[in-house]
Amino acid sequence: MASITKDTLIGDILTLDETTAPFFLEMGMHCLGCPASRGESLEEACMVHGVDVNEILNKINEHIKDK
Repeated sequence: MASITKDTLIGDILTLDETTAPFFLEMGMHCLGCPASRGESLEEACMVHGVDVNEILNKINEHIKDK
């Protein structure tokens, strides 16, 4: 499976693996169905929600690595 980067769009991450949704909900991003949020990069979403992009990036990549 592809590796996620800080520039990967939220929508692309969810399309790649919808089981990543809880990571976004956990960081306070409750608008996953909104077209605007799906067009944000992971880094942009983290900046808006005050989350360390590297921390969530590691969690997501760890989560998807064996899928």
